[in-house]
Amino acid sequence: MENSFQYFENRDCKYYPCHKGIEHINCLFCYCPLYSMQNCPGNYIMIEVEGKPLKSCMDCSFPHKAENYDKVNAILKQQFKNA
Repeated sequence: MENSFQYFENRDCKYYPCHKGIEHINCLFCYCPLYSMQNCPGNYIMIEVEGKPLKSCMDCSFPHKAENYDKVNAILKQQFKNA
């Protein structure tokens, strides 16, 4: 996919690829805007770090797939609408 307002791939980033198993990663959501959601649609797991629960998104690629750009924006719009 070509870089645009809905998709940007930064292959020069020292962290690229941040998630394994994805051929093309949309870097627009480098820091996931859905991270704070309890029931985000991504594939996350809860781990324990120093006795505290922590959301781990290491195996999640939901916001990094180009076809999910509109889904992420719709979720964010709904979240802010309900706030």
